[in-house]
Amino acid sequence: MKKIFSYNIDVDKNAYMNWRTNKFSQIDNMITIADGFMKASISLAERALDQTFTKEADILIFPILFNANHAIELYLKAITWTLNVLLDKKYKIEGNHDIKQIFSVVQSRVREFESSKERKRQFKELTQNLVEYLSELFEKINSDSYSNYKDNMDFSRYPFDQQYINHFYINEFDNVVVDLENFINRFKEIGENLNMISKHYLYDFLESDG
Repeated sequence: MKKIFSYNIDVDKNAYMNWRTNKFSQIDNMITIADGFMKASISLAERALDQTFTKEADILIFPILFNANHAIELYLKAITWTLNVLLDKKYKIEGNHDIKQIFSVVQSRVREFESSKERKRQFKELTQNLVEYLSELFEKINSDSYSNYKDNMDFSRYPFDQQYINHFYINEFDNVVVDLENFINRFKEIGENLNMISKHYLYDFLESDG
């Protein structure tokens, strides 16, 4: 049986895992992988819309949401790491998988780093879509009283939490749905803005020759 980590004779049929990554660029590597997860999420959503006859959207939505949320986590941790270096903090990455909590750290670091009210306003404007999504998401995943002690970010990986308690969509009597067209439009913006912010702090400040 042919190995998974092996060459195809047609170079266009190979995926080169280290062509876009660099052993000396840990933060940029995180942004690169975040781009991949976001593109995968949007591509899966677009496929589900293009092939509605297969009714795969009902199962693809789980990796779609997982990929989108993991992309957000990586972007935010890349921004956090960059700003921590710029602010001479002792930490690199902060937070586990709770993207709302990680974003709160990012907001705090931006407020500390930026002296310009206009730059703070721009950051707030660029992340408004993300803020609204996080508010909606955490209202869903923390809708049950048992979930107050944990972030429940595993909702798209498992149908239940670590205590084997069903996640919100399992026990819900009414349909729990995601508008895929809306999802694609919003996450294209969220992904583009987070990519821009993360590269802005990394290249315009941390790695700037100026």
